[in-house]
Amino acid sequence: MATPQPAHAGAILPFPARPPAPPLLLSPPHLAGGELDRVRETMEAGWLAPAGPTPAAFEDALATTTGMQSVLATASGTAALHLGYRVLGVAPGDEVWAPAMTFVASVAPAVQMGAIPRFLDVVETGWTMDPGLLAEELSKAARRGRLPRVVVPVDLYGQCCDLDAIVAACDRWGVPVMCDSAAAMGATQRGGRHAGRGARLAAYSFNGNKIVTAGGGGALAGDDAALLARARQLAGQAKEAWPHYEHETTGYTYGLSSVLAAVGLAQLSALPARVARRRDVFARYVAGLADLPGTGFIAEPAWGRANRWLTVLLIDPAPFGADREVVRRVLQAAGIESRPAWKPLHLQPAFRDAPQAGGATAAALFERGLCLPSGTGMSDADQARVIDLIRSCARN
Repeated sequence: MATPQPAHAGAILPFPARPPAPPLLLSPPHLAGGELDRVRETMEAGWLAPAGPTPAAFEDALATTTGMQSVLATASGTAALHLGYRVLGVAPGDEVWAPAMTFVASVAPAVQMGAIPRFLDVVETGWTMDPGLLAEELSKAARRGRLPRVVVPVDLYGQCCDLDAIVAACDRWGVPVMCDSAAAMGATQRGGRHAGRGARLAAYSFNGNKIVTAGGGGALAGDDAALLARARQLAGQAKEAWPHYEHETTGYTYGLSSVLAAVGLAQLSALPARVARRRDVFARYVAGLADLPGTGFIAEPAWGRANRWLTVLLIDPAPFGADREVVRRVLQAAGIESRPAWKPLHLQPAFRDAPQAGGATAAALFERGLCLPSGTGMSDADQARVIDLIRSCARN
């Protein structure tokens, strides 16, 4: 008896359907080209742990890039912030002040340490912490005898906050400033200083979506060598200088692995080109969308140069003809990732009871803001497709 054959046996089958184009992501990793060689050298030398020549070389390169005297490479940007809070003396019940508009990691470590966050509104043009509001709130806090332990401004979407004004307001009351510069590698502020320079400490991230990525990792930096030495000890489980394991306090396993440091070291050489490309992406969006009614972008101050990590489009629904969510869904249907601007922390359920000062500006930016694909590897054709789809949503 003959073996039954499938219906298509002997037939010429059509080619399978072409797989859908890969989604266009917000900010995917972009390899610089030398990562594999750096990783191979590190592994052939036998280094994997957060020790040895590669993490040290990465720290030295970061010090050169940022102008900071001391740099500690860490397992993540959040770990860097946690260490910063620790060495600045944050304790249960202390207040930590941050802008309302930022990612949760800016304050999460302090909250986990028992601190109370207070969220301040942002300026309407640059979207970063409002220095005038900060000064007013510090004066009020001094009168009631409850100054914050630390103020943590954020360089939002790669644009520097007005750090000089923030530090001046805090210096009046002896409050240290730790700048969350996680997304601002390569951005500059007054006098050409690197993002975060001028704060007591600055934290950076090398997460997979950043301009310089190690696939993870971060760094804590500053000009106070003793403070960074203390952070380094805590990052290594707070071991004391004894031949046996001696601990006067507890620490963390927060060092950056040699393998990730090798990737970061290779990436860092491409930083100037990456910043130039992100700025070009931003300029293309402005040129392609700024004529539409009800649209806007973050304003760059004359005293700074943003790295334009992400381009964020503001959409006013009435004149534009659609709201942010309509545009986001149209892009999503076309395989293009976009995302609302940061939801302000004072609106997050986790912080429903946290004190705040203002917040209307941050809330309005969240309602109107949409982060657009901004990767340095994105083609001009892909960006043109994003622009065309956004334009198709506008009222004709």
